[in-house]
Amino acid sequence: MNRACLGRALTIAALLCTPAALAADHRDGAAVLTDPSTDINDVFAWTSTDGTKLNLAMTVFPAATTAAKFSNVAQYVFHTASTPGYGTPSTATEDILCTFDTSQKISCWGGGEYVTGDASATSGITSSSGKLRVFAGLRDDPFFFNLDGFKATAHLVHEAAGSLTFDAAGCPALDQTTANALVTQLRSAPGGGAPQDFFAGLNGLAIVIQIDKTLVTKGGSTVSVYASTRK
Repeated sequence: MNRACLGRALTIAALLCTPAALAADHRDGAAVLTDPSTDINDVFAWTSTDGTKLNLAMTVFPAATTAAKFSNVAQYVFHTASTPGYGTPSTATEDILCTFDTSQKISCWGGGEYVTGDASATSGITSSSGKLRVFAGLRDDPFFFNLDGFKATAHLVHEAAGSLTFDAAGCPALDQTTANALVTQLRSAPGGGAPQDFFAGLNGLAIVIQIDKTLVTKGGSTVSVYASTRK
């Protein structure tokens, strides 16, 4: 028997009894739910095509409107750690920290670089050396989620739950045909057809950073990233 871990499907199945979020988002603590400006939707990281820069994006504020604003009392932070390779403990960290004032002017620090100003134009703003570039503003939610297909998959998992056996890691033992059928449903509309993006037309507030890769790879060429908001 082949094994396929459907931990995410089982987790979402458990969450289906709660209302769906109105932007790419996950369940949060009570404190952050009272302030959508610090509610992180998603975090993205990728390198530039020439491999010289690291691009970072954080979206906050589920279902943001044109009236939505970044908090002027919170810090928005990208945390990076670099290491020589996978499985090797991180040997160097570098945080990129951003704040906003009441007029929505942003100030960002990272890797010894500093930039401040109105970063809402598409081109953003750049530090004096050119090694740190920042954009901040309202953008279409970039996360694609096939909610209907996911619900259909969760329903199938619920129906089969009583007959499944699980290993020590919590993964169900599935034959390949069943595993393939579930994966296909995740990629399709219920009953077949193209998946539909549940988040299409919804917006979030985005902070997008482009930083010279040399500033975040002092411990090695492999970089891990996470983000936080804090007051």
